Amino acid sequence: MTTKRAAYCAMLTALAMIFGYVEALIPFGFGIPGVKLGLANIVIVLALYILPAYQALAIQLMRIVLVSFLFGNLSMMIYSLAGGILSFLVMCLLKRMKGFSVTGVSIAGGVSHNIGQLTVAVLVVQNLKIAFYFPALMLAGLVTGGVIGILADRIKLVFDHVDGQI
Repeated sequence: MTTKRAAYCAMLTALAMIFGYVEALIPFGFGIPGVKLGLANIVIVLALYILPAYQALAIQLMRIVLVSFLFGNLSMMIYSLAGGILSFLVMCLLKRMKGFSVTGVSIAGGVSHNIGQLTVAVLVVQNLKIAFYFPALMLAGLVTGGVIGILADRIKLVFDHVDGQI
């Protein structure tokens, strides 16, 4: 790994943690338990486009573990890992297919993140009735994934311009 890439990984991990902390501080009351904006996912989507996939995955995993230990609990970590890993795998697959924009990849990531978390919730609670959350969570994933994707795409454009000058 080059010094430049190591610096990007460290910077993006720290930035994702800061976004996770800020999001934990701000009470977003969407009326649906567990629904958040996913600000840290801006960093993950950006990392997916500027770093090799394994480094972006490392940032995702470090962010989830560190934010869970610092600002959450083990339950939060389990749900976040399920959603985060599934989301990352789906985004990697769609990015490689070359037919999806950054925003499209992010929307798929938002939806699949909610599917991963809902799956864990059904297994933990052992009640399939919790799956009635599915439509609301899919809508939330579409909206937040779209917003995150638009922001990540804009930041990527700026990054590409600045990185070319470094």
